Amino acid sequence: MSIATDIASLKIMSDVYKRKELPELLQTTAESLQKEVSYIDWVGIYYFENPEKMSLVAASDLEEDLTWEANGELKFPLKNSSNEAVGILVVRSREAIAFDVTDVATLETIAQSLGEMSLAN
Repeated sequence: MSIATDIASLKIMSDVYKRKELPELLQTTAESLQKEVSYIDWVGIYYFENPEKMSLVAASDLEEDLTWEANGELKFPLKNSSNEAVGILVVRSREAIAFDVTDVATLETIAQSLGEMSLAN
């Protein structure tokens, strides 16, 4: 299951190291994960406007977030280089048992990189 996630993450991390603009990087990340990993049906990236409110800044599909259809969901904090939470990466699947520990580790790395990029931009 995790090979597809690893391949998608290599493409995403390449964009991170190329220092692409943050909005483009976030949208590319959401679309790549959903497109490249067959069991990921929706990806959303949220940023905190304030401690009580988040805004969706990128998604693999803006029309459908699978809120009621998702059987599997993972959430990863986006933390800047000062270790402050700036947002959340949400990955959803219609499959009940879609993700394994390698997926989790890979997606954590992506979330960490995206969070650190938020302060750099």
